[in-house]
Amino acid sequence: MIFTVSSTDPSGARTGFLELPHGKAETPVFMPVGTNGTVKALTREDLDEIGFRIILSNTYHLYLRPGMDVIAQAGGLHSFSRWERNILTDSGGFQVFSLAPFRKITPEGIKFRSHIDGSYHFLTPENVVDLQETLGSDIQMQLDVCSSYGASRKEAEKALYITSSWTERGKKQWEKRREGGYKGQFFPIVQGNFFKDLRAQSVEKVLEVGSEGIAIGGLSVGEPEEIFYEYLAFTAALLPKTLPRYVMGIGTPEYILAAIENGIDMFDCVFPTRNARNGNVFTHRGAFALKKAENRLDFSPIDEECTCKVCRSYSRSYLRHLYKTQEILCSILASYHNLYFINKLLVDARRAIEEKRFMAFKNDFLTKYHSGGKACFL
Repeated sequence: MIFTVSSTDPSGARTGFLELPHGKAETPVFMPVGTNGTVKALTREDLDEIGFRIILSNTYHLYLRPGMDVIAQAGGLHSFSRWERNILTDSGGFQVFSLAPFRKITPEGIKFRSHIDGSYHFLTPENVVDLQETLGSDIQMQLDVCSSYGASRKEAEKALYITSSWTERGKKQWEKRREGGYKGQFFPIVQGNFFKDLRAQSVEKVLEVGSEGIAIGGLSVGEPEEIFYEYLAFTAALLPKTLPRYVMGIGTPEYILAAIENGIDMFDCVFPTRNARNGNVFTHRGAFALKKAENRLDFSPIDEECTCKVCRSYSRSYLRHLYKTQEILCSILASYHNLYFINKLLVDARRAIEEKRFMAFKNDFLTKYHSGGKACFL
């Protein structure tokens, strides 16, 4: 992988591009989440039309269903899904973390029960690398241990110790696979919970192991907003400027713009599509719920400033009708709009960085975005 920084802003924001096995992706970039090899409610043609050049899928879910034998015989996830651009895969560590009653973490790996059929499985730093090679991941993530906000220092230290050990083991396995012809990249993950010295230790370990990119984990896991901003800035400042930086699991305009300001290049989240399926949509004056009675006779588009095909063709009234009658088309149209909105935010942010006016852009966007009142996400 080649990462190139093409322009910088006085704030620390930057633009660049990643050259990956399935093409070039401009940064900063938002990656839609296609957990099961598909971004829910959208086709690959939709994603390409919007302008996405990299999406995220999840190793844990694909491992359980359809199974690696199916994907291997299909020739990898790109061939199986017919998505011809880049794919980043999460190792499954966060999914196992969220299934606390069904898993046991040891220094060797993670034993867990499938949420589908209750069968037992064992993930290690090594076999997770192998699974992601089978998927054909353009960027694969290490197996890590994520601890929740409010965890004790003892718990955070234990999680960090295991994660750091797994970084080394995963990197060694990845190097073996590279020798065999695998072209995907391996990203280690910074952990350390909400203890600054532990985060600094984690960064040191990641840099010692070496990589072509670094992910910041353990943020946006339930902490207050001000804590997120504090630890985002603290951790980002410790990372080398020569590598692409990835913050996992953020998808609101506020968090995305804060990440860009701190020199972050990549981010992902289910937020835009999950909320779309729940009838909640973005606009330049904030987010709102389609089901509200005020939309019943509102024949204007979701967002007068949006140029997506949904806003050009459908009204709030019609979309409210689709939502209230539980028509699948509501999820399709709202998901398309929300991802178009986020991608356009990134396009505009990149232009602002190139013109060295990012902070003015960010402040103007958020002032207008918050002018419509508090977002309604149900």
